[in-house]
Amino acid sequence: MIKVCLADNHPVTHFGVKSYFKDHDQISIVANVGNFSMVRDILQTKEIDILILDLDLEGLSSIFEVKSILKNFPKTKIVIFSDLAEQMYAPNAIKAGVSGYVHKTEKLETLGLSIIKVHEGKIIINETVRKNMALIAKQSKSERLYRKLSNREIEVLRYLSDGKKNNEISKILSLNEKTISTYKLRLLTKLNVTNLVDLVNKAKTLEII
Repeated sequence: MIKVCLADNHPVTHFGVKSYFKDHDQISIVANVGNFSMVRDILQTKEIDILILDLDLEGLSSIFEVKSILKNFPKTKIVIFSDLAEQMYAPNAIKAGVSGYVHKTEKLETLGLSIIKVHEGKIIINETVRKNMALIAKQSKSERLYRKLSNREIEVLRYLSDGKKNNEISKILSLNEKTISTYKLRLLTKLNVTNLVDLVNKAKTLEII
């Protein structure tokens, strides 16, 4: 039996996932948490094969915290189950070490198949995302720039789009405020805009956030 922990903010997601896999012959939901701070406690006390994780989980401020979990609990694999833009976040999540990315618009059957495949050692990513990644090399330099955003730049961009100031973001990510300013300047350059409003609008147009 594949032992799974679900980490998600929303009770309806917990209910739906637990109900769907209740009588599954290969998958058992043995734990569920609603805050990232609880993930480490669960992994320390229970044997978890697969962690189903929403990138918007309360308490999760950075993909680097996900990398830390993978490093400290190498026997546990992570599948991202999120409604964030897949074409942008899936490649970065895979790069960070997660084993799969399933968008929340997919059927729970797809999530189940992904859990099984990841447990078998496979990496799961949407075929459309694979094709988009393959097309990047054929695009012009200006078209490719926004796809080369680092994990940190994407995180800073998300917080900027939420209306947070540099000093607020620096506290959330535990970084120097000057460092946040540097990331902001890089974002303006990479997305070829000159102000914050245009930066956020372009990011939304490109479905980065």
